Amino acid sequence: MSGWLAGFGSTEWILIAVAFASATLSGIAGAGGGTILIGAIYAAGMPPVVAVPLHAAVQMVSNASRVVAYLPHVRWSAALTFCLGALPAPFVVAPLVSMVNPDYVRLLMAAFILWTLLPRSAHAVALSDRAAMTTAGVLNGGVGAVVGATGLLIGPFFLRPQWAKETTIGTLALCQSLGHAFKVTAFATVGFVVLDQALLMGGMILGVIGGTALGRALHHLVKENTFRPLFRGILAVLAIKLVWDAGRRLLGS
Repeated sequence: MSGWLAGFGSTEWILIAVAFASATLSGIAGAGGGTILIGAIYAAGMPPVVAVPLHAAVQMVSNASRVVAYLPHVRWSAALTFCLGALPAPFVVAPLVSMVNPDYVRLLMAAFILWTLLPRSAHAVALSDRAAMTTAGVLNGGVGAVVGATGLLIGPFFLRPQWAKETTIGTLALCQSLGHAFKVTAFATVGFVVLDQALLMGGMILGVIGGTALGRALHHLVKENTFRPLFRGILAVLAIKLVWDAGRRLLGS
């Protein structure tokens, strides 16, 4: 065990700590942690072709652990519809990732999220469940293979009026976990071997499992009437962060 821990430098420990904190946030509010984590991985200097599949592998476990925590509330039919939209795109997009500037995609994501959060913008909720899940799947599969995190992008489609907060969290977690599994598989077909990052990935996975458990334990502190504003607030803050990060890099280049 001590030999395994000795393989971690300060960067690895920071990423493990961020993995724990981001999973705690997602366990409480249902979304947001994945964007924080991919931002930290990019900040550590990893290129998208490494950052995206590493993030996908860790978040696949994080979301799967959240599915277990909220299993009785999951809408399985919604997840199936989501998969039909999500499946093809990662295998088309993965070979192109090295040629795409992710900052431009971040700006598009941020614009979309801020648009959906406008008071007059109730279209994501107004869609039928089938249309909302299909749209979320397509967005997850296409954009997720480029920038990694899509929780803040597809989150509004899971705020169904008839769903309790536990249903939103559990169903979104299942769909995210499946979407990340598709990404890991897609990147494997173009030569990325996720086990090349096994040491760091293992530490981060332990972090997200612990964070999910803590978030689930704290979840009862968030009441139903405060959940939706909290969820939307997280989306707004993270969208603004995407604009800030992307703009700073693009203007500085």
